[in-house]
Amino acid sequence: MSKGMNIVQIAGHLGADPETRVTPSGQKVTTFRMAVNGKKGGSEYTVWWRVTVWGDNRLLPYLKKGSAVIVIGDMSKPEIYTDKEGRPQVSLEITAEIIRFSPFGRNDRQEETNNTSYGSSNSYEERSNNSFSSNSFGGFGSFEPSMAEKEDEVPF
Repeated sequence: MSKGMNIVQIAGHLGADPETRVTPSGQKVTTFRMAVNGKKGGSEYTVWWRVTVWGDNRLLPYLKKGSAVIVIGDMSKPEIYTDKEGRPQVSLEITAEIIRFSPFGRNDRQEETNNTSYGSSNSYEERSNNSFSSNSFGGFGSFEPSMAEKEDEVPF
């Protein structure tokens, strides 16, 4: 995957549509800003990340402002700077290796777009099953017990 040791996984929403350009050497690079929300001590906060994707990724054409995604990749060293009000700020950047649509935080419009893109049915049951059957989290997507587990069950 990567050569560094700062592998991170973040989940959030795109703050703007991705921007794609081509370097002078002909390499495609796409960038976007991503908002990751959190809660600490009863107050909510947002951490903004700059995400860079080198080359092609099959999801890039479907990403737009508001898309809920999970990004896995190399985190660059944080840059500290002073904003216009004189407060110190931190700039966080990740070079994406893997991008996936998040099964959490979708709105109806994004679900319809995702299902249309992959040819899924419009029924609620099939949509909810497809969310977890894609096996997007390293094999933890199926919740059906195996035949061995079904045979070992003792009815109490």
